Amino acid sequence: MSATVKTIERKGSSLREKLYLIEIAKGMATTFGHLFRNLKDNRKLYVRHYPEVQPEIPARWRGRQRLTTHEDGTVKCVACFMCQTNCPANCIMIEAGERLDGKAEKMPVKFNIDLLECIYCGYCVEACPLDAIRMDTGIFSVTDNNRDSFVLGLKELLATPGAYSEEEYKKGGA
Repeated sequence: MSATVKTIERKGSSLREKLYLIEIAKGMATTFGHLFRNLKDNRKLYVRHYPEVQPEIPARWRGRQRLTTHEDGTVKCVACFMCQTNCPANCIMIEAGERLDGKAEKMPVKFNIDLLECIYCGYCVEACPLDAIRMDTGIFSVTDNNRDSFVLGLKELLATPGAYSEEEYKKGGA
């Protein structure tokens, strides 16, 4: 069996095509057209008035993480390391310890999430067998001046409330 080879002529061999001058001129004409139109009448600009007008966020939107608790206030997490193992950004660090309340064999002694490393993919939520970690806080803007404040510990994750009721969360929300 012999393969037939088809030679295709390469385009862009002339100097005009190599420099892309015509395409650059077209792009600049579009850009300057928008600039002059907006300078002439700026009422049609698409502007978000962010601090004053908050965006509408659905219940299943992936925001900042939180840890959930049982009805008696104990943490649901059993330190199975599934979220840490499944995290593609390696931003979750868990240290397990012995549990004394009889709910399970172990619990997290340390549970840190580095928000600067997190890519908000939601794989940690999907991997959790006990629904202990969720991304339903409704927090969409995480800002601070100090890098250390972006590493959330166990206390911060447990103190963060959910933004939606259980029914809204389960059905897919607003």
